[in-house]
Amino acid sequence: MKNVLVHLAGCWRVERTVQDLASGEEGRFSGTTVFSPLEDGGDGLLHQESGTFLWRGASRPAERTLWFLPGDSPGTSLVRFADGRPFHDLDLTTGHHITEHPCAADLYGGEFTVHDEDHWRTVWRVGGPAKDLVLTTEYTREPRTSDPLS
Repeated sequence: MKNVLVHLAGCWRVERTVQDLASGEEGRFSGTTVFSPLEDGGDGLLHQESGTFLWRGASRPAERTLWFLPGDSPGTSLVRFADGRPFHDLDLTTGHHITEHPCAADLYGGEFTVHDEDHWRTVWRVGGPAKDLVLTTEYTREPRTSDPLS
């Protein structure tokens, strides 16, 4: 893959499992992620995820917003939280990337794998004094719709 931003643009179906390794509990998120152009017209993508999270028998809406900005080298990205704070780097030029994100007393270790043009996966291992989690997310590209007037 030559350019992560070009590859990610569009709508993706998202299925995530959240495993608490300490308690053995498991949760699920199901929804969509849309990667669209930034509203200010700048380079990069706005990542908007929304869906339903089921945890401990309770189902609730969940969403998050990230910015995927051009990275330091061609085809890469710098991922930021919606408030602009750095999250992690992303380089899928080889189809695989490993990164880290320290968050207070926790450490998030991320692994990104592209299976093909329409499928990719992230696995985040979260460890800290009160956390021992594995978050596995499968992304499947939604079929591209064509303009019915064209």
